[in-house]
Amino acid sequence: MIQNWAIISTSLLYLGVLFAIAYYGDKRAQENRSIISNPYIYSLSLAVYCTAWTFYGSVGRAANTGVGFLPIYLGPTLMAALWVVVLRKIIRISKKNRITSIADFISSRYGKSPILGGIVTVIAVIGIVPYLSLQLKAISISFQIISTHPGIHVQGEPVFHSLFDDTTFYIALILALFTILFGTRHLDATERHEGLVAAIAFESVVKLIAFLAVGIFVTYGLYNGFGDVFTRASRIPELEKLFTLNKEVTGTWGDWLWLVFLSMMAIMFLPRQFQVAVIENVNEKHVEKAVWLFPLYLFVINLFVLPIAFGGMMHFSDGSVNPDTFVLSLPIVEKHNTLALLVFIGGFSAATSMVIVETIALSTMFCNDLAMPILLNLKFLKLDQRKDLSSLLLFLRRSSIVLVLLMGYFYFRFIGEYFSLVSIGLISFCAVAQFAPAILGGIFWKGGSRTGALAGLIAGFIIWVFTLPFPSLVQVGILPERILTEGLFGVGLLKPYQLFGLQGFNPISHTLFWSMLFNVGLYVTISLYSKRSGIEQTQASLFVDIFKYTGGVEFSPTWRGTAPVKELHSLLRKFLGEPTANRLFRDYARKRKINLKETFEVDADFVQFAEQALAATVGSATARAMISTVVKEEPLSPDEVKSILDETQQVIAYSRKLEEKSRELERATAELKAANQRLQELDRLKDDFVSTVTHELRTPLTSVRAFSEILYDNTDLELSQRQHFLKIIIKESERLTRLINQLLDLQKIESDTMDWNIERIDIVELVKDAVQATSQLMNEKSITLDMNVPDQPLYINGDPDRLTQVMLNLLSNAIKFSPEEKGLITINIAREGDQVLVSVKDNGIGIRKEDQGLIFEKFRQVHNPVDGRPSGSGLGLAITRQIVEYHQGKIWVESSPGLGSTFFFTLPLASEMAMETSPESSEQPQE
Repeated sequence: MIQNWAIISTSLLYLGVLFAIAYYGDKRAQENRSIISNPYIYSLSLAVYCTAWTFYGSVGRAANTGVGFLPIYLGPTLMAALWVVVLRKIIRISKKNRITSIADFISSRYGKSPILGGIVTVIAVIGIVPYLSLQLKAISISFQIISTHPGIHVQGEPVFHSLFDDTTFYIALILALFTILFGTRHLDATERHEGLVAAIAFESVVKLIAFLAVGIFVTYGLYNGFGDVFTRASRIPELEKLFTLNKEVTGTWGDWLWLVFLSMMAIMFLPRQFQVAVIENVNEKHVEKAVWLFPLYLFVINLFVLPIAFGGMMHFSDGSVNPDTFVLSLPIVEKHNTLALLVFIGGFSAATSMVIVETIALSTMFCNDLAMPILLNLKFLKLDQRKDLSSLLLFLRRSSIVLVLLMGYFYFRFIGEYFSLVSIGLISFCAVAQFAPAILGGIFWKGGSRTGALAGLIAGFIIWVFTLPFPSLVQVGILPERILTEGLFGVGLLKPYQLFGLQGFNPISHTLFWSMLFNVGLYVTISLYSKRSGIEQTQASLFVDIFKYTGGVEFSPTWRGTAPVKELHSLLRKFLGEPTANRLFRDYARKRKINLKETFEVDADFVQFAEQALAATVGSATARAMISTVVKEEPLSPDEVKSILDETQQVIAYSRKLEEKSRELERATAELKAANQRLQELDRLKDDFVSTVTHELRTPLTSVRAFSEILYDNTDLELSQRQHFLKIIIKESERLTRLINQLLDLQKIESDTMDWNIERIDIVELVKDAVQATSQLMNEKSITLDMNVPDQPLYINGDPDRLTQVMLNLLSNAIKFSPEEKGLITINIAREGDQVLVSVKDNGIGIRKEDQGLIFEKFRQVHNPVDGRPSGSGLGLAITRQIVEYHQGKIWVESSPGLGSTFFFTLPLASEMAMETSPESSEQPQE
């Protein structure tokens, strides 16, 4: 056990060192010799992300979930890869607009709305209170362990003391005092705290060294390296399950994705992260170094998390020690007091750095975006009549620091004692994630509106309150338990952990899903349908197109008109103090070569400068409201109105042209897409065509060659056998000839080079001739033929050879698919108006409906499940369709599987007038 005086003395000495570093940093900044204008210090200051949660809680989470602690650090690592695009843009925007906080950023983006700034402040303060309580809890527990061990075990129900006997209460007050000394010794028009950043960077080194020291002690002091720790742990069933991604232990992939997303948002939008990453940044190029250095820091500080967790669980196998305290308990039980004191300072450093930066950020927001707008609107206070409000501003900031820390203390005392460090931290992470839509949408989408951002933030915050802090009040006994089991007011859809009936999510994923759904949904939907004010549109352009403004700090002025020098100076003096106001006016006048003694009024540029200077101290919304009281707005002149109208008309005309071009481009794109798909289809058909032709040609050629070789090699074959082989050769040659003729016919038809001999013919006689030509095939299969044809001739204009080919193809198919001895083919010819309808019906296997459109394509045949692919080339019906369509006819099939098929085709009947005027007949030689 280490004596209390030694612990307290070491802690105060450490705080004294931090204060000395901060004092030195501020002094160097005043001399324009910044010590933080360094990418390494900037990267180390970002490690304020690693709080007591990382130092103590990661080990506690690893002891329960194995690698389940990793998503909280994977998210920032992934987000760091986007910093060059996202963070750099936010930094540039903040520098140009003199942004002082995350509330100021959102307020400024959406028309410098004081209401929006106030809402963001409320969400930030309430959302961060649990996180502050986490730090107080970590300091309190670590102090109890190091000062009372082995007389105290921290596992189990919390032990409460009276307010004035509670060590944590005094810790909160001491931290409030040091935060005031660190961050609010005076008002700064730049709102940067260089000394604070230097101290935070130093603390990042201290906590890293402390954690690595205990990690090395456990891994190589208590055990013989990583291999030994993991080998021993794997022999214990309770620890072995922590080695794998088991959804019952480490969580599902969905849980991991939600936690990664949550931590990605947290590294950007936690007020302390925004403070050090954006507000305190002195050079946006430092981001390029932080992109890899900060993830490296996260990797190193988490290197020994699992060995410490496994070592602690093996060392305290009886479960008497809270896993959150393994980092400190292991050195103590091994009586390494110096290491234990170093670890205590490391955890103390992790907690204090977070508390100091977080409370400074929150106090700035509270003062600028909540307290001052309210106080300035309370007329009975007569603040507008006071000459100097700088002391009030300092009082508000210091008071808000004490208030926020006391809120954190009371949350710790009544709620935080019942939960682990990690679970408390995740509550705050979910709260600040609500800022993501308004900020990310605001810097990349000009359409985002104040109303949409406000609705999204409020909806997301309400869902967060109902699904996370609200049920925690139930769990500690403040509210009745039936709210969790039956729902609010007994409504089943209003169960905090199963909102609207959604089940299967853990509390954090459940909250994120609903809050983000409502937040993003309302932000986008309302923004699309709401009207934006002029200043909203101006700010949207300035934020989204920030990189268009590359010279200087100031934007083009958003004010019109002038302001009296005396009143403008009086306004700045009221909020900044006379020395600061005098210096700002003197520097700007020298820069613009303005003689203030001889100038009564200043122009819009000067007014813009004054607003930005004021915004750095009281926030953009309050600054704009104050500046508006002294600016004399000028109406637009007739020439300016005409110019604006002309520009508007040009913009409208140009917009219409762009819309027309856009529609033309869309149409062209659609046509190109369709053409591309058609080309792909044609390419596929070409491949199929070549493959099939090759196969069809190879088959008869193989037979001809094989039997020819037999005849050549065996001259003594019997005459009957020789005749049999020659018959096969002749048959296959005829087949090859037919295939080649079909290919040539198809090519001629498709290329429109076929010679058509059009004449007046009787379709009835043509059909009878085709039947006669195939009668022998019908007899061989004992097929019955039924013909229903008219007695009178039906004349058409056509090529008799090609139309005969049509009938032969249809009859051949009918014979092929008709059953032997039971086959029946029915032929009908009928006149229908000015057309003749011919049908060929069989009682064969039939064709499925999905195949009926395909059989008329080249090389497409119906596969029978029993008999497989039928013989033939698959070109007959394709040629048949081409011939019929050339004669202005149509062909189709009607069929059902097992019930046969009926092929129909129509041809236009001939007339005397048609014969006399048809171009085809005029081409025929006169007989």
